[in-house]
Amino acid sequence: MKWQGRRQSSNVNDARGRGFTGGRKVAAGGGFGLIIALVVFLLTGNPGVLTGGLDNQNIIVPSGSQQQAQYEPSQREQQLFEYAGVVLADIEDTWNTLLPKEGKQYVEPELTIYSGMVQSGCGTADSGVGPFYCPRDHSIYLDLSFYDTLIERYGAKQGGFSMAYVIAHEAGHHVQTILGVTQQLDELRQQAAAGRLSQEEFNQYSVRFELQADYLAGVVARYMAEKGYLEEGDLEEALSAAAAVGDDHIQKKMQGYADPDTFNHGTSAQRQRWFMEGYKAGDLSGWDTFSNPI
Repeated sequence: MKWQGRRQSSNVNDARGRGFTGGRKVAAGGGFGLIIALVVFLLTGNPGVLTGGLDNQNIIVPSGSQQQAQYEPSQREQQLFEYAGVVLADIEDTWNTLLPKEGKQYVEPELTIYSGMVQSGCGTADSGVGPFYCPRDHSIYLDLSFYDTLIERYGAKQGGFSMAYVIAHEAGHHVQTILGVTQQLDELRQQAAAGRLSQEEFNQYSVRFELQADYLAGVVARYMAEKGYLEEGDLEEALSAAAAVGDDHIQKKMQGYADPDTFNHGTSAQRQRWFMEGYKAGDLSGWDTFSNPI
């Protein structure tokens, strides 16, 4: 992606070097990229681990003290930081243009870049949970080390646009919150917790929720393309990242087989398809993953 010399969002919060020591991980909530938590979910079937609802958001219970240290990022990491700021600016431009056409104002989320651990409105998280969106404070949280995890551990193609896909997906969850979809999923989660909805039924809704965020990430990519920002290979990098975090791909990698009843984000093929559906449409005309076949 052509990003150097372009506008960076003013909504990026640099929290690197600030965190907690001695935290104890107990659960994780929300968003696309909670890879470690995803493994736990796929092995346990716990719906509260990954879904981005309002009631299952405590990620870390801190048992230590806050630690402040001078943080010196490498040149490569600083480039990723600046790249993320440009991606967020493009996301802002996309939804500030499109959401008013739907009668909604786009309230820009904050992107917090952290290292190690971070305090969010949904609890305290460490880098092991990966990128996530917190609907309580309307913020996206990202440890840049996830870029290497996505490539080295899960097989995504190397290239910055895989990270653009990640951020745009998390921002998609913010759009879902603005449009009321997140709240609807949370109501379904509560029904599942009360036994009025089976785990398998809730998982199907969760898959559609996540695929919708993939669609929204594709809409952002289309905006970038129309502005002339995309370069050869960018879409392939995004599709590679989408495939890397497919439920079937991760389950086969972690346990040797896939169990469709426990899918909660969608298969690699589904995630790629819905990203491209959003890319082809460039708007919300085809975003209804809850009514259409997936």
